[in-house]
Amino acid sequence: MKQYALLRLLIACFFLYIAWPSIHGEVVQMASVFWAGWLAFFLLVVGSNLATLFKMTKPPVMEQERGRQHLYEKN
Repeated sequence: MKQYALLRLLIACFFLYIAWPSIHGEVVQMASVFWAGWLAFFLLVVGSNLATLFKMTKPPVMEQERGRQHLYEKN
């Protein structure tokens, strides 16, 4: 489902927009480590959702469309 991947990308970009002013203002080393970890996680989220959006990987199990029904199910 492309709309879920797109929605997650938009939410991640919104969080980056909110956090960007705080990233540049930190001078304490512990805060710098936190923001570096946060940016690394942001890149992972964006990369995985772009891969799903461009169909480079399978979407998560919950978002996969049902293909066939089981043989044992009766209608």
